[in-house]
Amino acid sequence: MFTSHDGLCSIGELAESAGVTVKAVRFYSDNGLLPEASRSVGGHRRYGPDAVGRLRLLRSLRTLGLPVREVRRVLGEEEDAAGSVLEGAVAGQLRELGSQLTALRWREAGLRLVLECPPEERADRLRLVGAVATPPNTGALARFWRAWLPPRMPARATAAFLEVAVPQPPDDPEPAQVLAFARLYALVTRPCTGAERPQPEAHHGSGARASAALYAGLAQAYELAGTQLRRGAGPRPGEELDSFVDAYASAYGSRDTPAFRRLLAGQLAADPRIDRYWELTADVITAPGSPLEPTPGSAHDWLFTALDEQTAAATG
Repeated sequence: MFTSHDGLCSIGELAESAGVTVKAVRFYSDNGLLPEASRSVGGHRRYGPDAVGRLRLLRSLRTLGLPVREVRRVLGEEEDAAGSVLEGAVAGQLRELGSQLTALRWREAGLRLVLECPPEERADRLRLVGAVATPPNTGALARFWRAWLPPRMPARATAAFLEVAVPQPPDDPEPAQVLAFARLYALVTRPCTGAERPQPEAHHGSGARASAALYAGLAQAYELAGTQLRRGAGPRPGEELDSFVDAYASAYGSRDTPAFRRLLAGQLAADPRIDRYWELTADVITAPGSPLEPTPGSAHDWLFTALDEQTAAATG
């Protein structure tokens, strides 16, 4: 290749040696990624022996999908730091590719959902699925809960609750999971009619700090109840119910007494419910063919049933 008297090669020779087009070499040169050694008398580009290796590296980095700005960073670092820069650039590209693959899987599952449903249902399925971005975003679900939770509840407590209340969409969904998430999205974004029921009484009167303690205690009780739900155990008194009642008692500065349990059972029975949200959440997070995964909603129902049965038996 380097047969000239000065040991340099032309742009065409360099392109042929590295297996790229002349246009690509010109592009890299014009963007400062491939320095020229000199110009000929006629103004033609000339490259030195090290240009071949650099051009092959450029081709490899671009083949991996790294944008020009990242390629520039990798090539611009000193040898001892280039490895960490490259590692970061490749990791970033993998994250972006993962998001693209997830979006494609959701689109595929959505198309299958529409294709496989009865013709009379296709318009409704198209409307539901078309309203959801791919990959899906859970921002609307988080906003729904922020409006539902007690006002001025500490940010850390709110974030902890959202972590368990907002389902994370699967990366490789089945059509049924796409439909469940689309219905969930429609549920939390529907226009307010003014006829919605008020928030649970547990949200009122306890103050921001007490509300945070309440939801932290409920999270612990729900986790305990979730273990029993996975085992298929029915509602019953025990550690799970005690933790549940204690969360409410602590938030309101009361003691866990039979009278408090009767009062709490009556209040919970009267509070508004959002069962549909939790049903759809379970469908989103449960792998098809598997038993439904517990949710805070199903755990709450398990605990409330245990409390209601206990107080009813004591009254009887």
